[in-house]
Parts: sequence; structure tokens; C-alpha cells
Amino acid sequence: MKLFTASYGLIVGNLLGTKTQKINAFSVPTNSPMTEPFRKPKITQLYASPTDEKTLRQEITEKSTIVDRKDEIKYATTIGEGANADGEVVVQDQSENDVDQATPHSATDEADAALRKKVERAIKPRAYPLFIAEKGAIIVQDVIDSAASILNKNDVSYENFGGKDDTIKERIVILGTGWGAAAFLKEIDTTKFDVTIISPRNFFLFTPMLAGASVGTVEYRSITENIRGINPNANYLEGTAVEIDSKSNTVLSQSVVCEGNSCTIEDFTVEYDKLLITVGAQTNTFGIPGVREHCCFLKQVEDARKIRTSIVNCFERANLPTMTEEQCVNVLTFAVIGAGPTGVEFASELRDFIEQDGPKFYPDLLKFVRIKVIEASPTILAPFDKTLQEEAIKQLTRDVMTKDPNVLNLLPEKFKLTELLLNSGVSEVKEDRILLNDGKEIPYGLAVWAAGNGPLPITLQLIDTLKENAMQTDAQAIARGRIATDAWLRVLGAGGDIMSFGDCSCITTGQLPATAQVAGQQGEYLARLLSQGYDMCPVNTLTDLEELALLPPKPDATRPKTFAENIAAFAIQADDIAAPFQFLNLGILAYTGGGSALAQLQVAPAEKARLKGTGKIGFGLWRSVYLSKQISGRNRTLVFIDWVKTKVFGRDITRL
Repeated sequence: MKLFTASYGLIVGNLLGTKTQKINAFSVPTNSPMTEPFRKPKITQLYASPTDEKTLRQEITEKSTIVDRKDEIKYATTIGEGANADGEVVVQDQSENDVDQATPHSATDEADAALRKKVERAIKPRAYPLFIAEKGAIIVQDVIDSAASILNKNDVSYENFGGKDDTIKERIVILGTGWGAAAFLKEIDTTKFDVTIISPRNFFLFTPMLAGASVGTVEYRSITENIRGINPNANYLEGTAVEIDSKSNTVLSQSVVCEGNSCTIEDFTVEYDKLLITVGAQTNTFGIPGVREHCCFLKQVEDARKIRTSIVNCFERANLPTMTEEQCVNVLTFAVIGAGPTGVEFASELRDFIEQDGPKFYPDLLKFVRIKVIEASPTILAPFDKTLQEEAIKQLTRDVMTKDPNVLNLLPEKFKLTELLLNSGVSEVKEDRILLNDGKEIPYGLAVWAAGNGPLPITLQLIDTLKENAMQTDAQAIARGRIATDAWLRVLGAGGDIMSFGDCSCITTGQLPATAQVAGQQGEYLARLLSQGYDMCPVNTLTDLEELALLPPKPDATRPKTFAENIAAFAIQADDIAAPFQFLNLGILAYTGGGSALAQLQVAPAEKARLKGTGKIGFGLWRSVYLSKQISGRNRTLVFIDWVKTKVFGRDITRL
């Protein structure tokens, strides 16, 4: 708690008194790139001898994901970090404050003290009834705006077809195409900003359904949406950001460029006025030997495709006449390391495949199949309530369910398809077996690593760039390899023109879990602030310091406030600054196999205000929420069709 309190004092103190560069987001210096029209990215270098596209893409991927082993261990975080054992968001206790506050002795000191008090009050969580009212007002306003947009769609004059808009706009560069970026693109007003996205993938991925895609329950393209389709007015550049220069406001990226069958890696530089970093995180191996070399991950479409192919490979190999029974058991042992939502949902989807499609394709091999879920902690699904954890264990370890009685007769007596190995840490992963800390060895045919998050190299590069600033450096005691931000999602030590949200960031005044729900709300929040004209880096005119400090974002005084803004201003008791980001916890879901799921819906902050659903009820909630949260109507239609196809025809095991 003292660590959190210290961070709180650190943020407030730096907001009020830290010396930073004199910056104002809307006053443009003569040498600012904003004084020039938008230019194409600068191509700085062509290198690497021409080779095939797949090899070069793999080279860039390795450069942009592999970090030093010591950094993996140092910055290891669990997927549920930011939430306590009951799944509640960890918010710093404001009642304890270790920061020394000087007694005011002058008018300037009194002004600083008043401002300090205002910031302290603003970053406290807003009263829940007011916060819900604020969210409701936003929804109503969105409905009104959407209706007005539809009504005015046909009322278009020929003046609107005058060609390209040459208006000089502030340039926003977004790194990443994940949940935060997609939510931001949906909300940002592109009539006010030039928006450019840089990412190695040109699509948004509905990551919670990757487990289903890895066994064929849904198809890969059903859970992806082209990033240009989310906001056609935004420009997309296919590339991987490798270096951020906060002094020159540029991002250096790499892309694979092909002419015919010959491909090379090309560097290009993009200038920005506002940079949004939402690159997410990668799976952390905790520096355990052999994990990266021998395990599959479950973060990208390529991972799901690799797992899907490997599952079929294991069955086809076990079906060869040269295999002994012991070899068949080893090959058909599927190890899942990590019993968080990702690991449990994958184990459940795999179990469905074996129970529902195994009898049709591999009836004689089912008796050899084993699913082993390995977890270092004493329980599974840490963010869930204890009763739901027990229900998940019950579902995972239940007897095999199949409609064919002949298949059941082939199974050994007391056959258990799934085994939970709790309190079992992994010490090393070899090519064909997993070594546990207690000395046990587990042979396997496929190992899926679903334990923990770790930073990407571009995240660590920015943190290293800002190491001269005490704000970011000191905050790393809490952020641990994530980009430390203030309550308004501005990167500490970057002057206000760099913002970060999602899994790659950490709000040091109140940590949040690394979930899609958090990233999506953060992206929407930031897009609203920018679209409504908030000054993200106002200067402090209430101090005698030679260099001015960064203050909370200020609203555009010429624009009338919305009803939601007025509610937020009343809640924080300040109408001249933006209300900080506050997470609305809607609950969590997890599929547990066999047409059952867990649903923990949060209707109020208190633990008693939770609605819990299991079995068919939980399954109905899980499917309805996942279907409604798809990014587009196209995705909803395709996912629904995939579910129907799987139910009627089963999963496709064809290897193409």
C-alpha cells in the first residue's frame, strides 16, 4: 500500500512541481511539423539481400518480440495483475499519503496548494451513481449523434465533393491495432485530426475467441476485421515500430517490401504531433529455458493456426502402425501451462474437440488422450469468485461426455481426460517433456504456454529513452516494464504529446487488469477527450518555477460542455479540467467446455453486487456477450454461422 501511496504522491507532485519542457499542444512553434501539410513517410534505408517474404517477416517479428532473459524475469506480470483475488480493480488508498506537503507561505504557495488539492480530489474514483449517470449520458448522446448522422446522410451539397481536404490538421500516430486502437478509431473525429496507424497486421483480432479458432470451433477470418473498415478516414501503414524518438517526434518502423518474388526490409520514419502507444504485451516465458523454443503461444492468428495444425499432427502421428501404446499416450498428451482464462478456455475447447469430433475421426485413439493443465498457484481462474473457481474445476475434471456408447466402452475404467496439476511450477521445457520444480517429468505431444504477460522491445525502448526523467524512472517500481502513465493516460516524462493505454501501459495511481475490456474503455475515453478539443499538455501558470509543469487536460472554453461532462465535473468538483479515466468493471466470462461457462457480472463495486452464472445460463451469457462485442455486423454473422456449422457438421480437421 505504501508503494501505491508513494506513486500517488509522485504523480501529484510531478503534476505540480516537476520541471519539464515548455509545451502547449495547440500553440505551434515555427519548426513544428504541424506547420506543414501531411507528408508521406520518409524512406530512410533499404537493406538486407532480397529473399522470400515469409523469412523477412519472421526476422522482423523476432526483432520486435524477443527481449533479454533478464528483462523477462524482471518485468514478469501475471495476466490478472491489477485485480485482487476477488477480481476487483486495485485502487490506491487515498487515506494514506506519505508525501510531504509544505505549508503555504506566499500567494504562489497557496495557489500550488489549492491546485494540489484539486488534482488529489480529481484522481479519486468518482462516486458510482454519478459515474453510471455519466456513462448513461454518453450512451444517450451517441444514440442522438448516430440518428442525426443518418438523417443528414442524404442532405449533402455538391460543395462536399470539392476534392481532397487540404486543411492542416494535428497528426495522431497510433501504434497497434488491438482493442484500444479499435475503440479509439471508432470514436476519434477525423475531421479534426490526421490519423495514421502503424502495425504489422492490418486487422483487428477478437482475441478472446482465439482458443476456439485453435480447434476449429470458429474460423480465423470470422474473428478479424480489416483495420481500414473500422475507420476508412484513417491511414494505415503496414510496418513494425522499432524506435520512438520523443525529442524529434518521430517513429522509425520497418516493413517488408516485395517486387515480384524478391522482398527486402525497408525502414521508414513517420512524424507525429500526438503519439498513441497501444501495442499490447507479449506472452512472458519468465526466462524458463525451452519455453520459447518448444511451446506454442496463443496471442495471434498465427499461433492459433499453428496449434490447430499441431493437434491434427499429433493424432495422425499416433495413428501410425509403428507407434506403441506408451508412445501414443506421450504424443497425445496436451500440456497447457497456465490456468488463467486463456489456459482454461483453450483446455475446454480442446476437450470439446476430443469429445465431439474425436469419436468420429479417431475412435481408437481417444483412450490415449490426456490434457494436463499445469498451474504454479494453488487455484485456477484467479480473477473469479471462489465458488466459480470450484465450478470450473468440476467441469474440467468431469467424466468424458460422448453420444456414442461404443466409444465409452473403449475407454479404460476411471478414465480422466483432464488432469489439473496445481502448485506445479515449470523449471524447463524440453523437446518432448516438461520438467517441474518438484522433479516430475511430463511427456507431451503439444505444449501451449498461457502464463503471464511481458513487455515488447518497443515498450522497453521508450522507457529507456525517458530514463533521464525521474517521473518515468521512479514509476517503474510499480509499472515494471510497462509504460507508466498518469490518470489521463499521458506518458510520464513525455510532456503530454505521447499517450499509452492497454496492456503495454500502467496507470500508477490505480492499476488495472490487463484485459480487452480495460483497453477498449481507455481508447474510447482518450478519443473523446481529443475529439472534444481538450488541451492534453497545458502549462502551469500558477507557479514561479522557471520551467513549467504539466497540468491536467483542460477543456476548450469555446465549446459548450455535454451533459456527461457536466456530470463528471460535478463528481470531481472541478469544471476547468478533464475527469481522469475511470474503469467500469462489467464483469468477466470464461468458457469451461461441454456447453457450460462461467459468468461473473459486476452490477456495482461491492462484492455482494455480483451476478453469477454457471452451466447453461453462463454459456448463454458467454455466447451472447461474445457475439454482441464483435467489432462489426459482418463478424457477428460469420461467428454465428461458424457456431451453427460446428454444431451440425463438426469441426474441420483438414490440413491445407
